[in-house]
Amino acid sequence: MASKPSKDSPALTHIDSGGEARMVDVSKKPATERTAVAEGRVVMSKATLELIVSGNARKGDVLGTARIAGIMAAKRTSELIPLCHPLALSKVTLDITPDRNLPGCIVRATVKVTGPTGVEMEALTAVSVACLTIYDMVKAVERGVRIEGIHLVEKKGGKSGHYRA
Repeated sequence: MASKPSKDSPALTHIDSGGEARMVDVSKKPATERTAVAEGRVVMSKATLELIVSGNARKGDVLGTARIAGIMAAKRTSELIPLCHPLALSKVTLDITPDRNLPGCIVRATVKVTGPTGVEMEALTAVSVACLTIYDMVKAVERGVRIEGIHLVEKKGGKSGHYRA
């Protein structure tokens, strides 16, 4: 049996009073504009980053492919995360910035919707899949590439208001 929520430990919205997983009913929530931004890093050697930046990776355009993969992933989040609502996204942007000081790539997704629920999971999924795509495209030259720091940077809209990490 699930424990009762208190002021110190709020209830988990995807668990019912019997402790069972459930999809949250958002039918009575107003449709408002909601935006989420997520970010992550792909850390690699300087030589591997140079292959990406110069366009000489054997599999082709690493950053362009990762950008498309991230956008596609955001659109399919409800198929990947069991209790997410399918959303008609109005905007998905994926910015991938090579960073020679890292060395690696900073991946940032911004997702927007007008609806009754937020898009944090879509932004996080976009970043995750874009990072995985970068790894996949360069793993032949460097197996030690690391995906790090995937997190929600900001969310706007909805009842809980504005959040910034």
